[in-house]
Amino acid sequence: MQLYPAIDIKEGKCVRLTQGLFDQVKIYSDTPSDMAKLWVEKGASFLHLVDLDGALAGSSVNEDVIRSIVQAVSVPVQIGGGIRNRETVQYMLNLGVARVIIGTKAVQNPEFIRELVVEFGPEHIVVGVDAKDGMVAIEGWEKVSSISALDLCKQMKEYGVRHIVYTDIARDGMLSGPNVMMTKKLTMETGMDIIASGGVSSMEDLCQLYEEGIKGAIIGKALYEKRIDLEEAVACFG
Repeated sequence: MQLYPAIDIKEGKCVRLTQGLFDQVKIYSDTPSDMAKLWVEKGASFLHLVDLDGALAGSSVNEDVIRSIVQAVSVPVQIGGGIRNRETVQYMLNLGVARVIIGTKAVQNPEFIRELVVEFGPEHIVVGVDAKDGMVAIEGWEKVSSISALDLCKQMKEYGVRHIVYTDIARDGMLSGPNVMMTKKLTMETGMDIIASGGVSSMEDLCQLYEEGIKGAIIGKALYEKRIDLEEAVACFG
């Protein structure tokens, strides 16, 4: 199971939100690139970045920070947040980002994803499926759409997408455990690489995901609050 330490960027700093609420912010580092290096030293083989400012603005905001992280580490990086046009995808890949995560645009214009997969390849295009009560939320989680997480995943599979980051918003930043049942359901019904995001709080959570055959897990607050030791987690599941 691929483990992805999360680095959420807001105003150039490494932060964590609670349930995606922008007024529930805790700053963990003024230098995200140092945090990236720390996770790699502890065994991370892939990093998950989120441009929180970009998610709200609808365009990438923290390019300098993203560039500094990519240059600071030797492992691949995936990034999400405000990536809603082809030019931004190209720009991020040119920065050295390995995978670009697209959420809102996948709901608003699914054909756009098909075009990106054809142009850039399925290894570089990831769809972020963020759900509230099973329905997909968009625009920095500010709006809930009328499409279910499962239906969106099935549609994206038809368009050649291989990797999905699935977030249960109610659990994000809550350290309440991931939505294992839904993550497993998406994995079983689509056969895709479904990466669990939101709520991972302990080694037991990771063990549960691993035993259910989940391909990847994003770990955020649990690392920063020292509830999970990354070296131990990599040794067990990485």
